[in-house]
Amino acid sequence: MARLPRLSVHDARTDLVAVIGLGRFGSAVALELMSIGADVFGIDADEEQVQRFDGQLTHVVRADTTDELALRELSVADYDRVVVAIGSNLESSILTCSLLLELGAQDIWAKATSTAHGRILSQLGVHHVVYPETEMGRRVAHRVRGALLDFIEIGTDFALVRTTVPDELAGGTIDEGAMWRQHRVKPVGVKSPSLGWLPIVAGTIVNAGDLIQVVGRTADVEAFAQLR
Repeated sequence: MARLPRLSVHDARTDLVAVIGLGRFGSAVALELMSIGADVFGIDADEEQVQRFDGQLTHVVRADTTDELALRELSVADYDRVVVAIGSNLESSILTCSLLLELGAQDIWAKATSTAHGRILSQLGVHHVVYPETEMGRRVAHRVRGALLDFIEIGTDFALVRTTVPDELAGGTIDEGAMWRQHRVKPVGVKSPSLGWLPIVAGTIVNAGDLIQVVGRTADVEAFAQLR
């Protein structure tokens, strides 16, 4: 198997990222990385997937990443980051991550499809374990519950939300101190129908129909989004 051409670490690209598994999650990650300037090497065991993304990613090849020789030949562990997006075959996911760690990969992001799967990946020493289905489910649940237009967890019991400006704030200047005292939230940005998102600074005026982003404890930002 021929070694693929690689960019020098001195080249001006942002990152060199290998994405293993080009299903829905892996391909979404790979294409988004390309859109923000990363050099992306896509790998999949399915020839149809490889053909599908040929020309959309910097490099794309068909390979069995449970084969140590294949990983060595492709120099996968040398990339700045490796995303293991294999979800349908737990054995392949676990073995691929194990081999990458043995080969010295410095920054591995791996998709887990269950708590048990994630626990095994963590025990192996995978640097970042992500649960895309679980995380998206929780995000949607918060949106379904009330007036939230978007919900992003920042950490344990802390989140950023996007919602409409409540009536009590409409037509006035944002008072960050008062918002914290009354609602325990910190305003971050505002968007009016005629303008894009702008940071909230001293003197920022918000009106009915504007959107506002706030951060705080999950319960507090949810309560703020329920204001009318």
